[in-house]
Amino acid sequence: MRTIFVLAGLSTLALAACTRDESVAVGSPTPGGARATASLKTATGADAGRATATEVAGGIRYTLDVKGLPVGTHGAHVHMIGRCDAPDFTTAGGHWNPTAMKHGSMNPQGPHEGDLPNLIVGSDGRGTLGITVPGATMAGLLDADGAAIVVHAAADDLMTDPSGNSGGRIACGVFAAA
Repeated sequence: MRTIFVLAGLSTLALAACTRDESVAVGSPTPGGARATASLKTATGADAGRATATEVAGGIRYTLDVKGLPVGTHGAHVHMIGRCDAPDFTTAGGHWNPTAMKHGSMNPQGPHEGDLPNLIVGSDGRGTLGITVPGATMAGLLDADGAAIVVHAAADDLMTDPSGNSGGRIACGVFAAA
């Protein structure tokens, strides 16, 4: 009888080990994950920093390091076309929105995959931002017409369609596979 209990206990332990949750949290690094980078330029062609998109578990991690931009809070968005023609960068199109959501993390019908938090630029003209966007894919980002990252002149209100009242486009960069 004792042998049966020991075997039953071992079987339970073995089953528990098999059913253990091995899932990876969204945003966890993906070994060998794809990367894309974008060099940002102002309308005059001045270097304005760099953005990186890195494939992570369940989405894309964006990092943005800017320089030479006006002090203050600026909207930052991924746009759906990989073009940055100066002076107004409208060739980048609207925000990347493959799921047809509304704009902004504060919008009950949003956000879309191009929405990023506001970027704060200090008195030295520098600013950084890091965010993981769940559900975004590198295949979508680097599709046939590519994608761009755009920094806007004003803060994003994180709610108003189509761009959070964030004003004109002051810096832009086209993502390319790294």
